[in-house]
Amino acid sequence: MTTEMTDIEAPARFNLRKFTRHPWLIEYRRLAAVVAIANLWVFVSGIAGQHWVTAGVFDVGAIAQIALINFTLAILIRQQRVVNLLFWTATRIPTSWPLWLRWTAGKVFHFGGLHSGGAVAGSLWFAFLLFGLAANTWRGVGDASSLTLWLSALMVGLMVAMIATAIGPIRQKFHNRFEHVHRFAGWSLLALFWAHNAAMARDAAVPFMATPAFWLLCLITLSIVAPWMTLKKVPVTIDKPSGHAVVVRFDYGDTPFPGSSNAISLDPLREWHSFANIPSPGTQGYRLIISRAGDWTGRFIDNPPSHVWVKGITTSGVARIEVLFKKVVYVGTGSGIGPILPHLLAHDVPNKLIWSTRSPRKTYGDKLVDEIVANTDDPLIWDTDARGKPDLSALALQAVQDTGAEAVIVISNQKLTQRVIYDMEQRGIPAFGAIWDS
Repeated sequence: MTTEMTDIEAPARFNLRKFTRHPWLIEYRRLAAVVAIANLWVFVSGIAGQHWVTAGVFDVGAIAQIALINFTLAILIRQQRVVNLLFWTATRIPTSWPLWLRWTAGKVFHFGGLHSGGAVAGSLWFAFLLFGLAANTWRGVGDASSLTLWLSALMVGLMVAMIATAIGPIRQKFHNRFEHVHRFAGWSLLALFWAHNAAMARDAAVPFMATPAFWLLCLITLSIVAPWMTLKKVPVTIDKPSGHAVVVRFDYGDTPFPGSSNAISLDPLREWHSFANIPSPGTQGYRLIISRAGDWTGRFIDNPPSHVWVKGITTSGVARIEVLFKKVVYVGTGSGIGPILPHLLAHDVPNKLIWSTRSPRKTYGDKLVDEIVANTDDPLIWDTDARGKPDLSALALQAVQDTGAEAVIVISNQKLTQRVIYDMEQRGIPAFGAIWDS
């Protein structure tokens, strides 16, 4: 059984939101574009003002500083405490404020656009720096040492590798390779940045600790090291209702807030996976739902571990923005119920649940399904084995019209999430869901 979008009122023939809300124009890309435009303006202004090249000599110090500023932005915006601060700030807006403003604030989780924009811009500036160093050396001007040149070339090579593996299709197809390159090349670059900036300070005959680069590197290093300072191996209890999914229980002194996630690993130097936390009011600890979605999750389900590694702090996620709205519609598929369940249990915001999954009781267990039914008003639980796949956009739109909800939050796979968000937002309904930028 499928509900067709043709049964629901279609948007007007000319609808600007069909273009402005298209997935290619999401806030993530808009933020990356802002970073690109800002850097282009700095670059062009520098050329016009002869800041980068004076009397045929490249000012490598100024170029290096701009590169490092971009990298500082890219790294700090991903720091867990900064992420939580961004979410905290965005969700201070009261529900009495205009919907368009709350809609905008709800897109706070697109901050990754600043990360990718800063990383790419910093890499381009660093390539420009290498060019300037080489040009100065070729002309016999400047004071760059061979060490500085070779370090610069090595660093540009690592940056190219990181950017190449982070390109969407490549990252999705070779995600483990992307993770390894990002982690180990990133750590290598951090060490090389220290060596490179120390070498440049020595070349210029200035104390390294007196340069802005020294303090920026201290900030970057602290940001990267901080999560690893909390690395610990903790015991888990695993409930396995089926061969498709497990419920993992933690009780090591941390009770997270609804709308948060933690990263876990079986091998902390190789692979990390983030899952939404499921705290229960009045209960210590939390749960995670892990469903079979790849090699790692398959191994986890088939051979449940007694302990896992955790690091960092509890970090805000997409659904945290529910408090910006008076009522929301949650749309979830399969194990997407995991990020939704803590909000049902917390009862902070009135909601309507649409959950599409195969054999919900057989797959996730009676206890979990009964918990869901008991904590939300008239949930629509769609058994795809019995009824086929629904048109979730149509169901979400109908739910908004029936309940007067202000927003839709989608927890599903990438293709379906993008489709539902686009179908809602081109009709003027705020919609939110993961953007797969990590």
